[in-house]
Amino acid sequence: MNNRKYYYKAGDFGLFAGVLFLASITGCVSYEDRPPQGNVYFAPAGVVVMQEDYVYYPNYECYYSESRHQYAYREGNAWVSRPAPRGVTVNVLLASPSVRMDFHDSPANHHAVVVQKYPKNWKPSGPNSGQKENHKDDQHEGNDGR
Repeated sequence: MNNRKYYYKAGDFGLFAGVLFLASITGCVSYEDRPPQGNVYFAPAGVVVMQEDYVYYPNYECYYSESRHQYAYREGNAWVSRPAPRGVTVNVLLASPSVRMDFHDSPANHHAVVVQKYPKNWKPSGPNSGQKENHKDDQHEGNDGR
């Protein structure tokens, strides 16, 4: 005859009930990190996908991204994006010839072709040759580019 008695504390039952509850609800949650094959994927609400748009300044080999409000240019062998152009004030840059680019990715991917088409000292021809696009921010006013 076995005289063993099993005693359970009140806390043991609470622990068991908590584990049982967690195990039952975890089966109700599903996660999918990619859309099923053949279906269309929509970005989650609040996510905005913006295309880059650039204005190029041939005299300074500098691009301005209107969507990011950043200037992109080569610094040595690397491409950098900064809130101000290098070595020139924003006002001087705005007064120089510029051309709107038709690509929407990194200027590094197109720069070799762009500099051939728009070399330094390039000037636009036509009636709008003196018209400038205004894209300076209030924070750039008086910035000397250093």
